[in-house]
Amino acid sequence: RVLSLELNKDRDVERIHGSGINTLDIEPVEGRYMLSGGSDGVIVLYDLENLSRNPSYTCKALCSVGRSHPDVHRFSVETVQWYPHDTGMFTSSSFDKTLKIWDTNTLQPADVFHFEGTVYSHHMSPVATKHCLVAVGTKSPKVQLCDLKSGSCSHILQGHRQEVLAVSWSPRHEYILATASADSRVKLWDVRRASGCLTTLDQHNGEKSKASSEAANTAHNGRVNGLCYTNDGLYLLTIGTDDRMRLWNSSTGENTLVNYGKVCNKSRKGLKFTISCGCNPEFAFVPYGSTIAVYTIFTGQLITMLRGHYSTVDCCVFQPNFQELYSGSKDCNILAWIPALREPVPDDISEKSLPQQHLNPAYEDAWSSSDDEG
Repeated sequence: RVLSLELNKDRDVERIHGSGINTLDIEPVEGRYMLSGGSDGVIVLYDLENLSRNPSYTCKALCSVGRSHPDVHRFSVETVQWYPHDTGMFTSSSFDKTLKIWDTNTLQPADVFHFEGTVYSHHMSPVATKHCLVAVGTKSPKVQLCDLKSGSCSHILQGHRQEVLAVSWSPRHEYILATASADSRVKLWDVRRASGCLTTLDQHNGEKSKASSEAANTAHNGRVNGLCYTNDGLYLLTIGTDDRMRLWNSSTGENTLVNYGKVCNKSRKGLKFTISCGCNPEFAFVPYGSTIAVYTIFTGQLITMLRGHYSTVDCCVFQPNFQELYSGSKDCNILAWIPALREPVPDDISEKSLPQQHLNPAYEDAWSSSDDEG
């Protein structure tokens, strides 16, 4: 289904944003409701379900925190995220130096955290049961941890030298956090440890050539502005302004040396890319100019480029129940990419008489029946 993703002609997402879309999130409980955050501070909540039951339909906006809302973000919203355990709450962070915790039903902020600098990224653990910490990456090199239970933001992780552009909790271990910074480094932390980070990822896997002794333990040769764990938490994918994407073993910290070729990345801030879930092999969907590049994670192969936006794509999000993809762009549009339906084969035609070249190689039947072998 992922290999046949195409821009869907029958599904539109209602156009509400009057400026670029920076961030999307689909709630993990039902996979039905999607949030979007725009560069004008507006947040919109959509229902992705087809209630009309017509083949062609528009995903309607249920509500929004618009420019006239008293608590709207003053500047660009960089990250939105649903509370992982139910849809009654969601979070947003912005260049206005705040992280807001929203009550979905009233669209009122239940809590607001203030920071000294621009907020690039925040994340809540998808698996945590023992803590309610939101990790926040800001213009400061210090990673902030905000506790939703106590409302305090006292916990700080120190170790980066420049602004923190992306943060992501492990989907496997509730206390493990990955952070990416403009200092070219990616750090893994156990937030229970006071002593600092567990490891700093090294693209050379400890084999320092004389030329790179300067760049000890850097993940990229540029700003690292994107992070994404695989769904099992065993691997971490990072992206940097050196136009490289790297896949790391998250338990050993080893660079797996998968080569994705040049992954063009001009973003000055965090890049929101995503990984498929429940596919074999798994795929990465990476905003690439006005297109979305689709790679197989473990071989590095560029499978396809999804074309349809008129301007830079800033974010994409995967809907695992139906293997669908949604993307947001500076062109103010959210596009839905849906697996193409394969033509049904009429019963009276045997499979063998059909032209075979239309099958994607990934779908080809590799089994042989014993009859053919005689």
